[in-house]
Amino acid sequence: MKFVRVALDIPLNTLFDYRADAAGDIEVGNLVLVPFGKKIAVGVVIELAADTSLAPSRVRGILSVLQDTPRLPADVLAILKFCSAYYHHPIGEVVLNALPTRLRRRNAIKPAHCAYRLTDAGRQVDVDTVPARAKSRRALLRKLSTAGEGIDSGALRAQMPGAVAALKEMIRLGWVETFECDRCHQTSPPLRIVAGPALTEAQQIAVDSIRASFTRFAPWLLHGITGSGKTEVYLELIATALSDKKQTLLLVPEINLTPQLESRIQMRFPDTLIVRLNSALNESERLRNWLSAESGEAGIVLGTRLSVFTPLPRLGLIVVDEEHDASFKQGDGLRYSARDVALLRAKQRAVPIVLGSATPALETHHQAQCGRYGLLTLAQRANAAIPEITTVDIRGEALIDGLSQGVLHAIKETITRGEQSLIYVNRRGYAPVLICPSCSWTSGCQRCSAKLVVHLKNRLMRCHHCGHQEKIPAACPQCGNAELAPLGQGTQRVEIALTRIFPAARILRIDRDTTRAKDAWNQMRRQIHAGTVDILVGTQILAKGHDFPALTLVGVINADASLYSTDFRASERLFANLMQVSGRAGRADLPGRVMIQTEFPEHPLYGALRRQDYTDFAKDVLAERKQAGLPPFAYQAILRAEALRQELAMHFLRRAAACADSGIGEVAVFDPVPANMARLAGKERAQLTVQSRSRTALHRFLNEWAPRLEKLAARNVRWALDVDPQES
Repeated sequence: MKFVRVALDIPLNTLFDYRADAAGDIEVGNLVLVPFGKKIAVGVVIELAADTSLAPSRVRGILSVLQDTPRLPADVLAILKFCSAYYHHPIGEVVLNALPTRLRRRNAIKPAHCAYRLTDAGRQVDVDTVPARAKSRRALLRKLSTAGEGIDSGALRAQMPGAVAALKEMIRLGWVETFECDRCHQTSPPLRIVAGPALTEAQQIAVDSIRASFTRFAPWLLHGITGSGKTEVYLELIATALSDKKQTLLLVPEINLTPQLESRIQMRFPDTLIVRLNSALNESERLRNWLSAESGEAGIVLGTRLSVFTPLPRLGLIVVDEEHDASFKQGDGLRYSARDVALLRAKQRAVPIVLGSATPALETHHQAQCGRYGLLTLAQRANAAIPEITTVDIRGEALIDGLSQGVLHAIKETITRGEQSLIYVNRRGYAPVLICPSCSWTSGCQRCSAKLVVHLKNRLMRCHHCGHQEKIPAACPQCGNAELAPLGQGTQRVEIALTRIFPAARILRIDRDTTRAKDAWNQMRRQIHAGTVDILVGTQILAKGHDFPALTLVGVINADASLYSTDFRASERLFANLMQVSGRAGRADLPGRVMIQTEFPEHPLYGALRRQDYTDFAKDVLAERKQAGLPPFAYQAILRAEALRQELAMHFLRRAAACADSGIGEVAVFDPVPANMARLAGKERAQLTVQSRSRTALHRFLNEWAPRLEKLAARNVRWALDVDPQES
């Protein structure tokens, strides 16, 4: 009798034993259907076993092996098992949630692939007779003429996502026909690489250094200022990987960065299958792209955080763009860092990994300074001058809806020259809070320790944390005063003010509210590049990764809000944010200018910004962290708890602290405290920090502590361990 141990998508950190006698050939990594309680569930085989600790009568049998679905390879399973152990999260949830949603369903059957090929009539069509304006039709004819037996629908749509209408038209004309196949075995066209611009000396040094490490694990920090051409370095390295018939995994922090980068990569490698993996895809698209990566068809995988777990049989290179970005850290469930997992995966597969950023995370910078990572620097812009950064002292100045006279004058001059301006305010809505001048009532969220943000256009107040919304009151709910006032500035308020001050200017607001509709952001990008916009008003969406040639002025308001935060990482994030948004100015031939409004112009952070000296800033902050015993000179885990009442969460944490093993002297267990946002979505939250100067000691402690926490768990308290937290 043989048995298998199966991971199921349930919040229990255990595997489940099943009989596998009647299942036929079965291997580790197979997806299987198993009975679980009264339901039938999809699971993944993690181990094969000759016996079980359960009584044979209690062990149920596997219903079937999903032979039509791909088997998870050993390297991916090893990474997932490591993440389960390191981040202390149930193995079943880790493994199953790394799969596309379609594969986690009972009817998870690999779809038959629809394929396209030219008909006899289509093969008779001369491409040159197709009108030049019908670019998609001409490109499709060329693509299908080299496709041999046909081209898979997923591959075709991934390579030419804008050609759907042309494909339908060619089918109607009788030039193209569809047929079903398990997988098309068309002859791959020769690798075609379109030459890019000539590399600068620094770029060439970076490319040569990394190329020399292509046969081994080598972590590289590519520290390049904004506009220095980091993407060109990536593209040259991807070309090397493709020439070696290897796949590249390119991780980006934001979905909004993906289309622009994908277009640039596709132009460089026109015949290479490039697939996206992010949450903007529907289930079918995600499954199709995941299968293309898993089969080795896709040469380049461009994805956000979760794509780090994608099976890649020919992996040869990993690139993490904007590696400092907090989006690479998962905030709930499996609280993993995609950057750290990518490093582990590169080491496992013995391939180089490039961590690129203009403002590296201090942990990454520290590793490079210690020699653990190779350090490559791009200190000059590739085709433009570095923008001038100045601070605008607003102490004592009467601002117009948050805008100083200096910034307004600069906007006017920029419009006169026919150039574009960006006003950066990292707060959407009209105003962060509504206040009563008489009794000081403020618009607080009933479900969170946060204020309701005024959205004047919809006459609503919204919580940006839990989603609660309500109408703007006609009078103060506390004293009845009808003269309620908005306090502070959001993107809507700045947009309205600029429209009033510059009535002839073409103003475009870009934030989460205006980019919700499908393809809205792409349409906005086209407007900006077409020069039909004079002033942009935006949030972090505009802060990184975008190249707008006519944008020469960046004005930053409300930067001081993050200057004195209780989070020890706040200054690091503020510096990174301001450097990133400053990099949007003057990316072409026109000189750029950045103006940062502040009441603290003498602050060392602003001094480093004016000098654009990340290294000096990092040196000072790392010295402070070392003195305080904070990361990267210490390692942390936070036990987070939430309950309907604060005392329940605190009581659980006090019990957790009491059961901690005090015998591990290298580990400090701090007192439980309410979370920075003590109330979220109707739940009271508290936390307890554990810290050590030794990563080994910390994890030895966590391995002993976590099972004790399981025994403490109560139904009225939800808790989770956050290892290597990014939010304190």
